[in-house]
Amino acid sequence: TCIYFLLTSDEFSAFHKIKQDEIWHFHEGSPIRLHTISEEGNHQEYCIGTNFLEDQKPQLIVPGNHWFAASVIETNSYALVSCTVSPGFDFSDFVLPSREYLVSKYPQHKQLIHQYTLK
Repeated sequence: TCIYFLLTSDEFSAFHKIKQDEIWHFHEGSPIRLHTISEEGNHQEYCIGTNFLEDQKPQLIVPGNHWFAASVIETNSYALVSCTVSPGFDFSDFVLPSREYLVSKYPQHKQLIHQYTLK
């Protein structure tokens, strides 16, 4: 499955996970910052965009069962991105955790979790 969506600098994609790998594709606008946390608690930060001199990547594979969240880097801007999931996305594979749940699992990432969760 594949979806397009517009992410603005006024919002973020909250930490969530799915069972499958998910490929993020950058199309236009501001680059985005994407964070992952593995089940073991390892944090990685990526920049998805098209400025290769700044080490941005035009696409990124988020491994299945990794928590991930994203935001637009530039203020007053947007990013047009798409996500491809295989096998196809199914809502039964989607988990949107509470802030308290993630902080209890990964207290070392409390500040990041607070920034990218809804409560």
